[in-house]
Amino acid sequence: MAKITYIEHGGMVHVVDVPVDKTVMEGARDNSIPGIEADCGGACACATCHVYVDPNWVERLPPKDPMEEDMLDFAYEPDPIRSRLTCQIRIDDRLDGLVVKMPEKQI
Repeated sequence: MAKITYIEHGGMVHVVDVPVDKTVMEGARDNSIPGIEADCGGACACATCHVYVDPNWVERLPPKDPMEEDMLDFAYEPDPIRSRLTCQIRIDDRLDGLVVKMPEKQI
């Protein structure tokens, strides 16, 4: 399990335990965290699970693959450094404590 902190755009904080081998998106979905819509169900075919990764975590995550980079072009106000799709971040023990913030909206 990894403890993941999800921060809504308005500041509401949700801290949940997410099992290893699930994604950050699945953790949000399974715990009814608002702000991550995940319309494609985790297929990296939309950008509705877009988040901004806390700056302290950016370098600790696996790099974005080309498909994720392409889909982030469709996200609302993507940040070239901090934006990630939560469906592409698979949980392992090293992600315990990860903090992500949702954008104002998902498109």
